[in-house]
Amino acid sequence: MTELRLFNSLTRQLETFTPVHAGEARVYTCGPTVYNYPHIGNMRAYVFADTLGRVLSYEGYKLTHVINITDVGHLTDDADAGEDKMEKMAAEKAQSIWDIARHYTEAYWEDIKALNIRQPAHWSIATDYVPAMIDYAKSIADKHCYELDSGLYFDTSTVANYGALARAKTEDGANALGARIEEVEGKRHAADFAIWRKTPVGETRQMEWDSPWGKGAPGWHLECSVMSEALLGLPFDIHTGGIDHREIHHPNEIAQNQARCGSDHSGARFWMHNNFLIERSGKMSKSSGEFLRVQLLIDKGFHPLAYRLMCLQAHYRSELEFSWEGLQAAFVRLKRMVMALTSDTAPGEGDITEREVAYRNRFDDAISDDLNTPKAIAVFEEVLSAAGLGPNYRRSIAAQMEAVLGLNLMAVTRQDLRIRPKAAIITEEEIETALAARKEARAAKDFAKSDAIRDDLIAKGVEVMDGDPLGWDWRLDI
Repeated sequence: MTELRLFNSLTRQLETFTPVHAGEARVYTCGPTVYNYPHIGNMRAYVFADTLGRVLSYEGYKLTHVINITDVGHLTDDADAGEDKMEKMAAEKAQSIWDIARHYTEAYWEDIKALNIRQPAHWSIATDYVPAMIDYAKSIADKHCYELDSGLYFDTSTVANYGALARAKTEDGANALGARIEEVEGKRHAADFAIWRKTPVGETRQMEWDSPWGKGAPGWHLECSVMSEALLGLPFDIHTGGIDHREIHHPNEIAQNQARCGSDHSGARFWMHNNFLIERSGKMSKSSGEFLRVQLLIDKGFHPLAYRLMCLQAHYRSELEFSWEGLQAAFVRLKRMVMALTSDTAPGEGDITEREVAYRNRFDDAISDDLNTPKAIAVFEEVLSAAGLGPNYRRSIAAQMEAVLGLNLMAVTRQDLRIRPKAAIITEEEIETALAARKEARAAKDFAKSDAIRDDLIAKGVEVMDGDPLGWDWRLDI
């Protein structure tokens, strides 16, 4: 197999993956803050992390993957400012914060399932680890923290090269992160961040705990350091997240890990970040009302795996622009893949070992080159269309490649991929009955009846796809 090379955000270069523990791969992914539904841009990060895990499994590593659920401590601004997102949503909804967390966690898990993202070894729930967070903070407080009226703060000057992950140093050595971080009276440095936030005098939070620094809640950055150490040990192999985490959240994690284990320990050997999903209409914002989430794609009639394929068509470190036209193109591509796997009846060759090896080597070269999924998909499609490969051979090779891509093509059917929006007023059974009657009318050359059935279907939003090269007989207008 080709040597696996991954881009390390910490060094800004491709590096050969060598695991901390031979034969194992330990991965931590920054999960959602469960105060609202995730939008499709959020979900790109988990498609990326899942693809990374699938590649590691394909390469033969025993994978231990952890994804956290943040149900406390994350403020409304990622730059360590504002209100606690969970407390704010609970107040707006007049609901228990625990109910809010449960509802949106389950909604996130539904999206995980819809996108065929594998279950991690551990879902780490932040509130389960608060006692461990307090112990962690106590272990670094004397040398690296100071207390203010508002809480316990980490002194970023006490660790080497703070902000190196974000490339945040200016020429004179000052830290450029400070401009994006909340100004708090008494902070020694602009980039210092909260380890523990005290409940303000006269207030009561739904989530608060006793600590040596007063009643309150942990800072967001502390959570991931504690849970990754508890479940993966330090150092572990790979930490993933969106590129926005590269600027503040992950540098703060690294600072905590250095305080805990020494200046040479960033916590993870590799820090990997997916780029943004760009959407021009403004509906990526959760404040926009009907923002873009996986369920909205489903409601408009798209199979969620079309969105997964859309993500895989771009390299994870490239920006990806979302459009309905782009999603439709990915949907058609997905259909072609399904057609190739379900309609192949050609006999197989007697000996195709060399061809199998060649395809597999090219596929391995692609995924080993920093998860080059666009190139891997092209090789996969070559396998699906290659002449002389019988269905058994084709499916055998395709199944191994598909296990990396995660498109679930061995289980998805043509019927699963028909476009049927939630708002449709006609059932599939009614459509099929009408199309059967139309087929009989056409066979009998009763074109007036055939046209009348077609016009009635069109009036109900059904596009009759005569001569569709993919063999899809109809779709509901979106």
